Amino acid sequence: MARISGHFPAFAAITLLFLLLVTHLRHCSGGGHNYNDALRKSILFFEGQRSGKLPPDQRIRWRKDSALHDGATAGVDLTGGYYDAGDNIKFGFPMAFTITMLSWSIIDFGRNMGGELGNAVRAVKWGTNYLLKATAKDGIVYVQVGDPLSDHNCWERPEDMDTLRTAYKIDVNHPGSDVAGETAAALAAASIVFRSRDPAYSRLLLNRAVKVFEFADKHRGAYSSSLRSAVCPFYCDVNGYQDELLWGAAWLHKASRRREYREYIVRNEVVLRAGDTINEFGWDNKHAGINVLISKEVLMGKAEDLKSFQINADDFVCSVLPGFSHSQVQYSPGGLIFKAGGSNMQHVTSLSFLLLAYSNYLSHANHAVPCGETAASPALLKRLARRQVDYILGDNPLRMSYMVGYGSRYPQRIHHRASSLPSVAAHPAKIGCKAGSRYYLSPNPNPNILVGAVVGGPNSSDSFPDSRPFFQESEPTTYINAPLVGLLAYFSAHQ
Repeated sequence: MARISGHFPAFAAITLLFLLLVTHLRHCSGGGHNYNDALRKSILFFEGQRSGKLPPDQRIRWRKDSALHDGATAGVDLTGGYYDAGDNIKFGFPMAFTITMLSWSIIDFGRNMGGELGNAVRAVKWGTNYLLKATAKDGIVYVQVGDPLSDHNCWERPEDMDTLRTAYKIDVNHPGSDVAGETAAALAAASIVFRSRDPAYSRLLLNRAVKVFEFADKHRGAYSSSLRSAVCPFYCDVNGYQDELLWGAAWLHKASRRREYREYIVRNEVVLRAGDTINEFGWDNKHAGINVLISKEVLMGKAEDLKSFQINADDFVCSVLPGFSHSQVQYSPGGLIFKAGGSNMQHVTSLSFLLLAYSNYLSHANHAVPCGETAASPALLKRLARRQVDYILGDNPLRMSYMVGYGSRYPQRIHHRASSLPSVAAHPAKIGCKAGSRYYLSPNPNPNILVGAVVGGPNSSDSFPDSRPFFQESEPTTYINAPLVGLLAYFSAHQ
């Protein structure tokens, strides 16, 4: 992306703002959105994804205890944690990314969460308690529980599960720097969340993050090379493990303030390809997130030697502006960010989170981003992020919310086993592996409303098949919701 310094005509910025406004008004559902209600529901969703023994204060009551013997085949306790999406597997890579993003949401926007802050913190701890179990043995990280082939061959409630609960691990001889680096990032980020709330727990998280990062860095390799068919094609590391090492180091530096992690970032910036794919951010690719996270210190005047990360972050902003978009970032006719591949809402929420977080860092530094003839102000970035959130909540061509339980019209047939099958309370008898197929194929709405779940979303032309078999559009995931929690918190306080 070419960068031009100097003075930028205001006309281009005004034109861009006008285009955003027109698109917004064209599909506006009227009356504005209740961001606080959406925030509450986006956090509640995580309780519907819980695995293990549920606590007495469980609010999604149609879910019951499940997977109470996870880890037993390996002689360890791996109960708890989250199911990533609409199946019954615990995939460690996206789960760790989910916890990192929930933690970042609280770190940057927790002050805007009001009465929901406690629920958000509990959502983090449900994940970190599991990650602590998964990393309890030095030199080993358990990265997955459940055989994906047998699980995906069945349509079963998690409470009925009788598929293989194989525990998959990485170790010295079978490395996985990607998932280990992300796990270290999650533990480090969460340690900041608990620093003042529970200092002893915070220290435990940080110390474990240090150990897991050392393991990730010393024994390098991609976990999909070590575990192959167990993780591919589901959460295969396509992007490589280098970005997770930088990402883990960035969070460890933020959490510990130890100089060694800053030196690691400077020393490895080029080797680990910090400048690659600047507009990608998600469970597999951390590049845009690394650049935005590190840029905060640069913009505060504390890290001139990391200036290249801020340049990359500026280029990220330019790559997602409507009308200035990089070829990898497109917009639907209705104004939704769209990237090729499945579950598009993961890109919408993650990239919008970065725009909002970076806009705050820019505001404190009184800085705008130069993009060709346009100066992208912090206010412009906030408007773009809000536009994406409003699309999710109903300001779109179909006039429907893509968050289950929010608004008067939302997806009814989401690709989610527990939601689509009768609850244990409604149908106490076991529903076997193939017996659930009739519910999967049924045209009826799901009997259990998974409040707060945000689905994969519409296609590039804004159309949406509200149908379980269309999993790329109708399946919710934890990593769609995690960045959205921060976005909704901010906008609930800045209506």
